[in-house]
Amino acid sequence: MKKLIWLIVVGVVAVSGWFVWAVLTPVEPAGQTFVLLRPGFSTHRIAAELKNARLIRSEKAFVLWHYVHRARLLKAGEYLFDKPANIIDIQKRLRRGDVYFHTVVVPEGYTMFDVARAIEAAGLGPADNFLKIAQSDTDMISDIAPHAPSLEGYLFPETYEFTRLMTMREMAAAMVKQFRQVAREIGLICPPSTSLVEEGKVPLGGAPHMREFKRTGDTGTPEFYVPRLVTMASIIEKETAVPEERPLVASVYDNRLASGMALDADPSIIYAELLAGTYQGALHHADMSFHSPYNTYRNTGLPPGPIGNPGRSSLEAALHPAQSDYFYFVADAQGHHRFARSFEEHNKNVTAYRKAMRGH
Repeated sequence: MKKLIWLIVVGVVAVSGWFVWAVLTPVEPAGQTFVLLRPGFSTHRIAAELKNARLIRSEKAFVLWHYVHRARLLKAGEYLFDKPANIIDIQKRLRRGDVYFHTVVVPEGYTMFDVARAIEAAGLGPADNFLKIAQSDTDMISDIAPHAPSLEGYLFPETYEFTRLMTMREMAAAMVKQFRQVAREIGLICPPSTSLVEEGKVPLGGAPHMREFKRTGDTGTPEFYVPRLVTMASIIEKETAVPEERPLVASVYDNRLASGMALDADPSIIYAELLAGTYQGALHHADMSFHSPYNTYRNTGLPPGPIGNPGRSSLEAALHPAQSDYFYFVADAQGHHRFARSFEEHNKNVTAYRKAMRGH
């Protein structure tokens, strides 16, 4: 009897020693180790995933500690392990939901194609999957742009932190939410006052590209003026990277619209070819006749929608363009632009630009 009791005591001590060793002894990962724990995983499945990744010494010890400790639920998500940790440390992280976030940087002017590639580069899924959402889930902006062919223009440039468990729609929705926040701050999605509309005055600071609304019987509601302003802002964004020049660029295009001239914006042709899948990385003279409603050389007025995703500065420039009598602008080979009132003056600026480029 004593021998049996002794054997039981020895067994309990051995098992306890093993359990303490398995729970408390840290395991050092082999470099950066990512583990994706999906919603619905049981504690046993989580333990198996961690054991397969060589992050714990025992699945049984992991499960036993969880039940004995009567801890809260372990949260799903992708986790990064790059430092030694024991089972207690790991379970604390899983209870907190200390998941890994992938950084996605969306610079100003990125198209939806660029954004999709950034999503893929961050390891969040295929670019094509994001593009499908950007080209189909326009219900996200139906209140402000009911006829939008895609989410282009409304995927606001920002640095985002996404997890692997987020869907492509949730990522796109986060970008649209950021657009709405900025649009509210600058007054873009605040409808013009009824009195101004009834009096026939130009809403939103007098932007000339808004005048067409009065000619077409616009009611002054957001679903009419927001798409046009975002489209204008996307062209401004593509034309200059210098914030202080953007109101002047806006004034050039506003003056052209008001006089019935074509916008002649090279970025619109690039976007037209991107949509068609024919863009080769550079524009040639033959591209100016590319058949597309987005080609602002062939068609007067604004294109059917934005040609990229503008930032705050370009949106503000579209809302509040400078008052000028400029109709042309060209780069000056120093990162800025020269503006001209006449075609003759513009040609002189073009000649100066070409001469400067030859000098470089």
